[in-house]
Amino acid sequence: MRKKTVLTAAALTAVAALTLSACGSGGDDDASKAVADVSTQPKTQAATVLDKPFEKPNLVLKDTEGKTYDFREETKGKPTLIYFGYTHCPDVCPLTMSNIAIARKALPKADQDKLQVVFVTTDPERDTSAELAKWLPSAGDPSFVGLTGDFPTIQAGARQVGIGIEPATTEKDGSVVSMHGAQVIAFSPKTDGGYVLYGEDTTADDYTKDLPKLIKGETP
Repeated sequence: MRKKTVLTAAALTAVAALTLSACGSGGDDDASKAVADVSTQPKTQAATVLDKPFEKPNLVLKDTEGKTYDFREETKGKPTLIYFGYTHCPDVCPLTMSNIAIARKALPKADQDKLQVVFVTTDPERDTSAELAKWLPSAGDPSFVGLTGDFPTIQAGARQVGIGIEPATTEKDGSVVSMHGAQVIAFSPKTDGGYVLYGEDTTADDYTKDLPKLIKGETP
């Protein structure tokens, strides 16, 4: 796996950098570029507050039961985290899901029920509804929503929140590489805007500290 850093757009007069991850079961490729407006306010250790929140992506896909899932409608007015990754990812994806799961369990039961965690595959050819249904409970939590569908729809949805992904490719040695941004985007239950971004280095402790505020739509 190779990690690369790309430059984001400037927010007001500031220029900030987001780290994108290229993760796969082997191989080497160029990461896609993503653009986001980053706040000029001091960031916490983990969270980056966006000056211009993202609108929720227009994603209508299939969930782990094969049912149609309209991301905007299903998560409307709910604190929501979205992450784009794939089940065969050897490191970043399962670690991210595990960290969020650990933090979710630290919440009061009522807040656990409010939080929506959505995992959208970047490798839909292999990640069927059934595959996501098997993987998510072990990698994260049974409550997490797994979505799959056609790649162009997934790629377009990811771009709407500044995350670049590329089709999975097979190397000469048979290994499969899926290039995708490794950010988690948090959406406010008050505005439905994606206002906070987390990178791949965010720990379970970071999420544990921030989730109570994200549940209320507050800035961590």
